[in-house]
Amino acid sequence: MTVATAPDRPADVETSPTPGPADRATALVTALAALPAGHPDRPALRERAIEAWLPMARHLAHRYAGRGEPADDLCQVAVVGLIKALDRYEADRGVDFAGYAIPTVIGEIKRHFRDRTWSVRVPRRLQELRLAITTANNELSHSLGRAATVADIAGHLGVTEEDVLEGLEGARAYNATSLSLPVGADGSTELGETLGGEDRELELAELRLALGPALATLDERERRIIQLRFYGNLTQTQIAERIGISQMHVSRLLSRALAKLRGHLGESY
Repeated sequence: MTVATAPDRPADVETSPTPGPADRATALVTALAALPAGHPDRPALRERAIEAWLPMARHLAHRYAGRGEPADDLCQVAVVGLIKALDRYEADRGVDFAGYAIPTVIGEIKRHFRDRTWSVRVPRRLQELRLAITTANNELSHSLGRAATVADIAGHLGVTEEDVLEGLEGARAYNATSLSLPVGADGSTELGETLGGEDRELELAELRLALGPALATLDERERRIIQLRFYGNLTQTQIAERIGISQMHVSRLLSRALAKLRGHLGESY
């Protein structure tokens, strides 16, 4: 029994499948690695290899989407990681390019989140601790079947509970809210308008509470002079005319009254 061959294809033609995109991308990297650094064909071949591996870089970037960073920015970061991997790849080490490039691209994306996306700069230790806490929380919530406590996370990471609390507090610096953000039911008030400012009068509240008993230690004329001088804003001459004594006498009485008050309130005031 004989088998007929198709009239338009010779019997000795290779019939194996055409190499796919992944095979072509790998072949480009292998060819690029084989060329010496100054070879004139390297720039064009390097550009083709980058284009061939772009889908892998974009795929890895999309895995980190939805975390507050624009997708285009993440893709650009992933491409930077891809280029670094391509330029540093050494085929003779026995590692395929994908196995080398994927960790390089992911590392570049993680560095981007660590170094560029925090609204307020915090020490790198806290940045890394925040990531570890997030990972531990997800793992523990799945294994425990409930929300992980601070003690659970601390035991899982081998750190103290104070370290976990510090990491959680530092995580608050990751995102910032604009002071121009509308708040309230009608949105007519901005967030900045609801924030209190420094109240100088608050610093004097304790002094005012202590001043009443201190003034009670003065006699009637001394209290009147203090009142006219510091509450009525009168000069010593005006006080003397109102009370009917000399200005020098007012000065002595005022000095004596102030000395009594300082002695009662203490040197801190």
